[in-house]
Amino acid sequence: MTKKEYYLHALVDSGDWTEYLLENSGLPGPRANLELMQAYVELGSEKDFIPLLDYTPELAPENTPEEFLAFCGTAGLGEIIANGLREYLPDLRRQASDPRWRIREAVAMALQFIGKHDFYLLTFICNEWVRGNFLEQRALAAGICEPDLLLDPRHAELSLQLLDQITQLLSGVENRKFDDFRTLRKGLGYCWSVAVAANPEFGKPAFEKLIELLDSALPGISWLLDGPHIRFVPHDPAVDASLVSTDNADHILSPQVAGVIVRQEKPVGDPRRPLIAVGPIGWV
Repeated sequence: MTKKEYYLHALVDSGDWTEYLLENSGLPGPRANLELMQAYVELGSEKDFIPLLDYTPELAPENTPEEFLAFCGTAGLGEIIANGLREYLPDLRRQASDPRWRIREAVAMALQFIGKHDFYLLTFICNEWVRGNFLEQRALAAGICEPDLLLDPRHAELSLQLLDQITQLLSGVENRKFDDFRTLRKGLGYCWSVAVAANPEFGKPAFEKLIELLDSALPGISWLLDGPHIRFVPHDPAVDASLVSTDNADHILSPQVAGVIVRQEKPVGDPRRPLIAVGPIGWV
């Protein structure tokens, strides 16, 4: 029996779901009880999820059991929206700007729930939110760049189009010291790596075009290519690319690009996270 299956049975047997969530939230602590959240979202309905949105930051500060209630309610919005209750889309969008990072993660999870039910509803939401604030854009990128959603090449192509649009919108931002901007920046490189790996046929030229724009139309996007998932290294003609190891690289992009995008770290035991190398081939 998986943890989620255990919690499905436990919730069915529980007389008070709210109390059970509070007692088994995993908070305070480094990790909320995701399996319990998933079980709750599967079993719950509108009448269960909506009252939990009342647990605002004032009533449910970060890293408290009460925050877990808001976390579950926010994730649950994805389930009921996917099943036709689109009037709750404004509530989900509002939660994307919550000051609590777990609630913002729950928005991305809700978008993933929606995408699994109806990917084209998710693309509709993307079109509605893409010109929103940094945290809304971050929620979209994290929501659509879920590896399981991108197994269909058409979905991966749409995710790349969204990332390209967000990246170009951000290229004109002058003041990048805002925390919200930094939050988006940290996630965007990873999202690009996932989307390119999911559809290399479309992703390679899209990403190479992005790199080529670094020194021309969009010089302001170099920040994207310097992070823990994708890193930009100036091209060094003296380096013989044939001598650089490419072991374990899932995708090697064109060696004609005048720069190097080198690998995303792949944590041990997480085979879904791709490695990408953009030539001239190299690692940092």
